[in-house]
Amino acid sequence: MEINTNGIWKNFRTLFKSGLVGALILLLLIPTAFIQNLVSERQDRERQAVAEIGSRWAGSQTVTGPVIGVPYYDSVPGAGGYTRTKRWAYFLPDKLDIHSNIVPEKRYRGIYEVIVYTTQLDIRGRFDGLRLEELGLARDGMLWKEATVFFDISDIQGLNEDVVMHIGAPGAPGGGARLPLASGLKSTEQFGNALTADLPDLGTWAGAGANAGGSANAGGSGNAGGTGIAAGSPLEFAMTVRMKGSGDLLFVPVGKETNVSDTSSWPNPSFTGSALPDVRTVQNKGFVADWHVIALHRKFPQQWKQNTYELAASGFGVDLIVPVDAYQQTTRSVKYAILVILLTFTAFLLIEWIYNLPMQALQYVLVGFALCIFYTLLLSLSEYLGFNAAYGLAAVATIGLIGWYVGSILRSRKIAVFIVFLLAVQYGFIFILIQLQDYALLMGSIGLFVTLAIVMQASRKIKWQTA
Repeated sequence: MEINTNGIWKNFRTLFKSGLVGALILLLLIPTAFIQNLVSERQDRERQAVAEIGSRWAGSQTVTGPVIGVPYYDSVPGAGGYTRTKRWAYFLPDKLDIHSNIVPEKRYRGIYEVIVYTTQLDIRGRFDGLRLEELGLARDGMLWKEATVFFDISDIQGLNEDVVMHIGAPGAPGGGARLPLASGLKSTEQFGNALTADLPDLGTWAGAGANAGGSANAGGSGNAGGTGIAAGSPLEFAMTVRMKGSGDLLFVPVGKETNVSDTSSWPNPSFTGSALPDVRTVQNKGFVADWHVIALHRKFPQQWKQNTYELAASGFGVDLIVPVDAYQQTTRSVKYAILVILLTFTAFLLIEWIYNLPMQALQYVLVGFALCIFYTLLLSLSEYLGFNAAYGLAAVATIGLIGWYVGSILRSRKIAVFIVFLLAVQYGFIFILIQLQDYALLMGSIGLFVTLAIVMQASRKIKWQTA
């Protein structure tokens, strides 16, 4: 019985070559993993640059308030009987209107661009009353002379000038009291480092007797201590805050009804937080956004005692972002590296088998390294040119290098042109996938199916020898 040893050896050689190429593809996952780590490292450096500028300029800002706090004594049972402990009750405004005009600025730390801002907040609102009975508190038991207004911003370094709150009768600030707010004067469990001002005449407005805290004085005009805080009338307030920050500008909806309006010349806002704007207009010249939030939408009550709440968790607002993050897009492109290597090596194997043009393992390795270096070129160029331009330049350089190399080792211009075309299609298709985002999975699945069909069709031309 005669055995066709040449055919058997060819079949085993084909199997061996396929296994070797598969092993090379798996080994090339190692440098792609290093490239992924390099992208993460550069992204961390960008975050450090943003944090460094934020520490010197001002960080993200969250605005909370104004909130009225009134202390009282509570009897707490203990081992030796009852102990009097001072606690705080907090009361939120019934109406809060904020208008913010945000002016963006660009700052640079090395090659990194950071967006910072200055803003002027025009804040108005009113307190309709303090419903002490709902908290089980007696008016005569409150320490009215220690009543305080709290106004909190997350990074006090961002204040450009002193903050003054006008509070008093309808028509304030003209007829009300002028209250300069300062930091470090009072600290409670709820407000650790807020701006504060004393409200010693609040007892009269709240309807407390003259003995409440020992400081209420109705006077002859119906005003508490002559400050313009009229008893029985809504307690209105107004203030202007000029500050700076970077990243987010968020507002906590402390009002029973909170209305916020943001305007800016920055064309790329990202609306964030617990509520999206009810109305927004985003154009190349800037944006306008309006929010209307009621008390039912938040996770803390209109007034409370003893407890503390994470007020900032209910904040909402806007983040001034750089529109294209090259690092995120580069990360996504690296994830497709295995696909590019697999398709390219599959094409080389088909060329070997169809045209009987063998390639050495070293040549596969060099081509694989060229495919990996594409991503380091993309990363480094994108930091200066942006992602789109960097992708185009890196793709042209890589395709040109591989096309020249394949043409020289196989001595076939036709095959070199085919490889150039194949790589151009692959890089173009991946670029489209990165831009699509929402449809990337669908388009990627269709693309893989079509590619598999083409490979199956090409494999039909291979003339297999059998024993």
